[in-house]
Amino acid sequence: MSPLLPPPDAGLITRHSSPEQRRRRWRMSAVFAASILLLYPLDLLMLRQPSLATLAVRAAWSVEMVLYTWLLMTLEERWLPLILRIHTGLMSSFFMAIVYFTGGTSSPFMTLVPSMPLLISLIRPGDTKPAIICGVMCALGTLGIVWRTEGPVMSALAWAGMVAASTFFGVYGSSQFRKTQAAEHEARVERERRESMEQLTKAERHRAQSEKLATVGRLAASVMHEINNPLAFVGSNLEYLRTEVLAQPLPEALRQEFQEVFDETRTGMERIRQIVSDLKGFSRMDVEEPSECVLADVVSDAARLAGVRLKHVAKLTVRIPAELSEVFATRRRLAQVILNLLVNAGDALEEAKVQGGEVRVTGREEGGQVTLLVEDNGPGFPPEVLPRLFESFFTTKGPEKGTGLGLSLSREMVERFGGRLTAENRTEGGARLRLELPVHKPAAPSAAAPESPGTENPSPPGRGTG
Repeated sequence: MSPLLPPPDAGLITRHSSPEQRRRRWRMSAVFAASILLLYPLDLLMLRQPSLATLAVRAAWSVEMVLYTWLLMTLEERWLPLILRIHTGLMSSFFMAIVYFTGGTSSPFMTLVPSMPLLISLIRPGDTKPAIICGVMCALGTLGIVWRTEGPVMSALAWAGMVAASTFFGVYGSSQFRKTQAAEHEARVERERRESMEQLTKAERHRAQSEKLATVGRLAASVMHEINNPLAFVGSNLEYLRTEVLAQPLPEALRQEFQEVFDETRTGMERIRQIVSDLKGFSRMDVEEPSECVLADVVSDAARLAGVRLKHVAKLTVRIPAELSEVFATRRRLAQVILNLLVNAGDALEEAKVQGGEVRVTGREEGGQVTLLVEDNGPGFPPEVLPRLFESFFTTKGPEKGTGLGLSLSREMVERFGGRLTAENRTEGGARLRLELPVHKPAAPSAAAPESPGTENPSPPGRGTG
């Protein structure tokens, strides 16, 4: 930008602006007003003698700059467009006067005249009238300078044509820029609106699904309570039948057969009772607070429930060292996460119709973290699915099997415990879910208070009592 131009009015600073904005505008105006006067030595270099005319023009220009800023700060906003256009006309007139007094068509500043409307268009892209006013003033000034110096008419027309062309391109470019800005703004608003609608839809679906799951949980709790009552009757009757039948005089082979039947039936009933107990725990897990958990016990709880789903699909192998450090989590929630991973592995094996399917759960401790790996020998994750695996409502299952919330909620639960849940494909084939949890570090025990006479020694510290 030419050093002879005033500062850009990017967002006019008015009397309603903040004090800091007003101070910044005054500082900018003072700098530009001073720079107009300080460029007077350029006039001396070009003319090789003092010029009171150029000094007077520069002084008037500086005063006009300060007056313009003062009017911006004091007048009502309805007057600001008029003040801006008058300021643009005066600025162009001062510039053309300096061109005239520094040599006219031979002045080095003359080459800047066609660029003036372009610069104004860049300074005020949202308003084309200042650029038009500047172009008209520069064109008239050019014609006047050529006429006063008795130059050829064609030269005057050429200069005026260059100014007119510059004005046209500046105004046209400013108009296109304004339209592009408006289109981009509309596109951005529309995109934000769509994103908001998508987020609202997802939140609504999430809420509806949560309500549905809560209702199912309450219904399951009621059903489990109803199951326990007839189960108790069946257990009592079974024990009665066992006692009465085995008390009869029977052949040893038949007695042995009856004994095995009663034992297997009792085992089946205990299995049902254990499953009901586990499901009841899951339905009430929201009331539990995080605590120290032994990962082997948590996996055992999840494996018992997952065994019902995996029994006819895959072989479940669990290898969790008993000496793994404890983690700090809600036991039922953590078990729910592991159960979800096991059931997903079973679904993948069943859908792919894998012969000899196998699901392995292994645990290890490394780097202050307990790592649990849930692996299967299925087809693994397709490349296009893996990046979206933990997105809410994303699922590759049919509507009768999946909601797209299982892995998303599982990762959310794990992150609440300070852990991380990731997925990958095994190099030898199959999928691997990696669950990492920080090792629980119990708080350092406070210094023991001195014992009072007659009190017994406290029990030695340990991992806890049952």
